Amino acid sequence: MKFEKRFLAELPRCYATASFAIHGKETVLLATEGEGACLAWTGQDFEEGRTVWDGPGGTMSMVPIPGRDGEFLAIQKFFKLYQWDEAVLVWVKPRADGGFEAREILHLPYIHRFDLFQVGSHIHFLGSTLAESKESRDDWSKAGKIYVGSLGEDWDRPLEIRVLKEGLFRNHGYARSVWKGREAGLVTSDEGAFAVTAPAAPPAALGAPAAPGEDWQVEGFMDWPISDIAAIDIDGDGELEYATIEPWHGEYFRVYKRQGGKFVKIYEHPEVSEFYHVVVGTELRGRPVFIGGCRRGSQHLFYVQAVSKSPLSLEAVLIEGGVGPSNVAVLHQEDRDVIVSANREKGEAALYFVRD
Repeated sequence: MKFEKRFLAELPRCYATASFAIHGKETVLLATEGEGACLAWTGQDFEEGRTVWDGPGGTMSMVPIPGRDGEFLAIQKFFKLYQWDEAVLVWVKPRADGGFEAREILHLPYIHRFDLFQVGSHIHFLGSTLAESKESRDDWSKAGKIYVGSLGEDWDRPLEIRVLKEGLFRNHGYARSVWKGREAGLVTSDEGAFAVTAPAAPPAALGAPAAPGEDWQVEGFMDWPISDIAAIDIDGDGELEYATIEPWHGEYFRVYKRQGGKFVKIYEHPEVSEFYHVVVGTELRGRPVFIGGCRRGSQHLFYVQAVSKSPLSLEAVLIEGGVGPSNVAVLHQEDRDVIVSANREKGEAALYFVRD
């Protein structure tokens, strides 16, 4: 595979990434976790840039709303050193003039990751908080939680949520995946990894008993401290493998395979360095890989691939060093794949075009 980098913009503390269609055009978005902008690019080689918002910033995640062209939810105001009490969820809509309008629909302190699951015309919301509150940077005495709710049609009505699970310390990681044949979110914390499966039906009417498939399901499947996680069938045997960052903002990038009912570590990245932060399961030119990145040490952006399947052997391939990525998104096109990378420690928004 060949990689061609495209520098998009200087963006201090560049953190959040996303890619989806807006008015029918493929669009990449990057936003800062500091006080500042969210930027978007379209065009053949994403040469057409525009500003989604100038502030407030503090963006952790951006997720498109299913079935609503160009509309998405995003976290804002998560930008203080450790007191993230102001964090909010905003609903963003594109305007006909090319601009955007954002409206707060939920104030949820410490919200860090979230997702949306569509069932028919209904949209389920899943959100995770990093902690309940913090008195200092190193205070992790109050656990985070998983919240669920329903996203309605009207952004003038606040999003109503309830607690699904609590007692999750350093509730940091999230990945969209499949669990037992259904779409699910993988949530990670000091307590391990949990598969959260959305209801298979819209919620019952207020006060009515839940019908089969209406309840959220939470199932733990790893029981050691995990900061972040991703899944892909990297060896083509029909079973998912899991890449993890361990522990909190951890020193280790590892890959596990389920063998004999247990998870066995089959790979560990050779660099042991604090602050691994990127782990994504995806395909590059049709090949299943894990993309990884670290914000300290060599600050590599890399991918892990299978070099043999019997016995299974994995290797890491460097994409670029010295960039310190925080998050990546991947866009698949007919003749290339596009890695959208928030190179946080270098302060840049960048793309990597991947060709055969």
